[in-house]
Amino acid sequence: MKAHTKSESTVLHSALRYKLAALVGTENVRPASAADAVAGVESKLVVSPGTETEIAEVLRLFNEAGFAVIPRGNGTKLGWGNPPSRAEIILSTVRLNEIIEHAWADLTVAAGAGCTIQQIQETLTQHGQRLALDPLWPEKATVGGILSTNDSGALRLRFGALRDLIIGVTLALPDGTLASSGGRVVKNVAGYDLPKLVTGALGTLGIITRAVFRLHPLPHHSRSLSISTAQPKETEKCVLAIQDSKLAHIFLQSHFSDETSPVSDILFEGTEAGLAAQETQLRNLAAPAIVSEVPSPTWTAREELWNFPDPESTAIAKISILPSNLATTVQRIDGAARVHHLRWKALIYATGLGWLRLECQAPAKNDPAERARTALVQLRGALQLLRTELENQGSSLVALHVPEKMPTFDAWGDPGDALPLMKSVKHRLDPKNTLNPGRFVGGI
Repeated sequence: MKAHTKSESTVLHSALRYKLAALVGTENVRPASAADAVAGVESKLVVSPGTETEIAEVLRLFNEAGFAVIPRGNGTKLGWGNPPSRAEIILSTVRLNEIIEHAWADLTVAAGAGCTIQQIQETLTQHGQRLALDPLWPEKATVGGILSTNDSGALRLRFGALRDLIIGVTLALPDGTLASSGGRVVKNVAGYDLPKLVTGALGTLGIITRAVFRLHPLPHHSRSLSISTAQPKETEKCVLAIQDSKLAHIFLQSHFSDETSPVSDILFEGTEAGLAAQETQLRNLAAPAIVSEVPSPTWTAREELWNFPDPESTAIAKISILPSNLATTVQRIDGAARVHHLRWKALIYATGLGWLRLECQAPAKNDPAERARTALVQLRGALQLLRTELENQGSSLVALHVPEKMPTFDAWGDPGDALPLMKSVKHRLDPKNTLNPGRFVGGI
């Protein structure tokens, strides 16, 4: 699509602002600032509708005017994916922040796209229920954001990923249509499965305005244990043995780094007698590995990977492997990091999903410009090497954070044979390529 010239954009903005002000209120329309940039691409306007109908109408206006629209919640994962090819408008969902309905007897909850996960959990706790999900930064992460990025953590081992927890969704489509699919009961299977379609689509098909989730009861008791091993191969053996056992664990994740020996975390829930029996079985199964109790589940282990001081010398990637390739993958990570003189840490779930941090260790005496150039070369080389090796073994690597000056590195890697189908769905729902253009797999 032809990009707007400066004069064309000014005229269009002037014409649209009157409509926007009347629709959502002048206080909810403002010029975009540098802080609103998406992966280094600056926008022109930020609009914050207050209802689903307003979002649909605002999206229709921008779609007809030919502007690229970037959906945004609280922006915790706005840097994920490729930089957009265009980003004129930020369309915020933060005002859709209410819990619409909690049908506690049916174990379902409906919430607006701008509602935070922590807000939902606090409401559900009052009825002894939970959304069995552990996304990054739950105090800020919104319903729309976690669905668009398909962000779930170690709990997916027991309760499934987001596609297993979402049972209904409402979308604002670029033509102004509000489309709903699914329902408020767990067994509803009627209609086109929009919930699964938009989960992980990075906001490229429609703007999520509300979602309905299935719930689970809160546990009466829980117990967290750590398993220390000497080598990744021992960790792999232990993880596979646990997965093949009758242990009823809730999550199982393993920590690796270039500095320390592997440690795995495991969580059990149930009665006190049941927990004691599970722990005894685990100790027997894991021997001679050291098993010790930890005071609480390590919910923040994934967040700790994101606590890095210098974004321009750090990369974060999500990997997907076969659990039986755990030790081999850790060996590949360590080898790529050594070749490119990088430090590394990784967190890998028993399901085979993992998170990797690579850091440049250029000498402190280097000036910032030289350090930045060194980091770009080292990080890009390591990521490309790892992606090639992982894809050769049927695995994948998706870059979630790279330095801003590394714009030509594709975040997604090989899209496989599903790309034509994904492009067809994109064209059907967003024919003008209005939503998040260029950010998803294959440049969608």
